[in-house]
Amino acid sequence: MNHEAPMWNDAFGIAWLDFNLANVLMMLVSSIIVFIVCVAATRGLQRRPRGFQNFMEWLIDFIKGIVGSNMDWQVGRKFLPLGLTLFTYIFVSNMLGVVTLWAPHHTLWWKSPTSDPGITLTLAVMVVVLTHYYGIKLRGTSEYGKDFVRPLPFLAPFKIIEEFSNTLTLGLRLYGNIYAGEILLGLLAGLATSSVLGFFGGVIPLLAWQAFSTFVGFIQAFIFTMLTMVYMSHKVSSDH
Repeated sequence: MNHEAPMWNDAFGIAWLDFNLANVLMMLVSSIIVFIVCVAATRGLQRRPRGFQNFMEWLIDFIKGIVGSNMDWQVGRKFLPLGLTLFTYIFVSNMLGVVTLWAPHHTLWWKSPTSDPGITLTLAVMVVVLTHYYGIKLRGTSEYGKDFVRPLPFLAPFKIIEEFSNTLTLGLRLYGNIYAGEILLGLLAGLATSSVLGFFGGVIPLLAWQAFSTFVGFIQAFIFTMLTMVYMSHKVSSDH
């Protein structure tokens, strides 16, 4: 797996500004796929859903269940689009590296964007910032600020540290699972092309791990979405 990232160093003539072009490409690909799926889901809607519409309605009900299990639906209904967007985007991103890896001349272009810590931590920061924003918006600055000194004022520093730890664990958990899966897929792909091990020693383990990675990709998208709603509930609900 000695692959290098295609970097654009000193972008726009700025010495400290670097871009990982593979990350840019794969985030664009993920966004396009999610956009196409969402547009396709709104075409030819029927009162009795069939086929793809039926699947999308199941997915919406699935996300609705995640939201409803963490907060009152009257409050949580406004976060349904956020949960649906996060789940679909993260799941699609996870799957891109499961299907295949493309590294011409040992430069890794095609991969899961969520196998990069910068992307997963950015998603985590976005989520945490949104929880604070909606906490202040729905409850007011004064009532929201009191949560940091409840039940005892001296706990405030620990609650601030908790916000940073939540951000790190949310982002690094997703990164670690997807990155490890891609490393193993790369190793198994190498075994699959080995004439020594042959079909049963290389291809079958590769296909089995791809199936397992698909399951892991789903679980990680679910966990990220679930924790997002847990954190959001803690900020917007007065009983937490």
